[in-house]
Amino acid sequence: MTTANWIELRAADGHSLGAYVCSPDGPPKAGLIVIQEVFGVNSHIQSVVRDYAEQGYLAVAPRFFDRIGNDIQLGYTQPDVDRGLACTRQLDWADTRLDIEAAFDFLSPDLPVAIVGYCWGGTTTWQAAAHVSGLRAAVCYYGGGIPAQSGLEPLCPVLLHWGENDPLIPLESSRAFIAQHPETESHFYPVGHGFNCDQRDSYDAESARIARERTLAFLARHVPQKN
Repeated sequence: MTTANWIELRAADGHSLGAYVCSPDGPPKAGLIVIQEVFGVNSHIQSVVRDYAEQGYLAVAPRFFDRIGNDIQLGYTQPDVDRGLACTRQLDWADTRLDIEAAFDFLSPDLPVAIVGYCWGGTTTWQAAAHVSGLRAAVCYYGGGIPAQSGLEPLCPVLLHWGENDPLIPLESSRAFIAQHPETESHFYPVGHGFNCDQRDSYDAESARIARERTLAFLARHVPQKN
């Protein structure tokens, strides 16, 4: 049985932030940083963390919005979307990087570490892949800002999941990104944005299942398991 709880991380600038952590049943094979959508570390992201723990990872989801307010968890109404987007606009990448590195430091003394992110977290994961040394692999789900940051060069293997009908990521922009980064692995699904979240109207169970299988296979290939 997995074990979940909230912990406190401390970034290099002294900022304290909460994080949702779930441990597997038995010794973890690797560490995994889970990066939230614009809705905070809400019940959906907590379920994602628990699912990865069930697959043998020590998984942690930092609460990046703690730099704005304590424990901001949002739903999926339009006012929630608006507030979440407003929160992300208040975050500076330099600070977000410090918070990711705090999560990395929590995991890395004993484990190889990968990172996976969704929506805003998908873009943030792409940034982390290019700036946070020591990550073994990165998985980005429908990161709307990724094509605009195609000039970044990842330091680790990267897997990207895209929706063919995503209104936030025009198909031509994602294909242009892939052409510029042939070293990455990309998969397209016949869906829109947010297809992995089972609390959103855009959820697509079959695409989410396939993407999850590909994600786990990618992590298994690129993240050495702790013996």
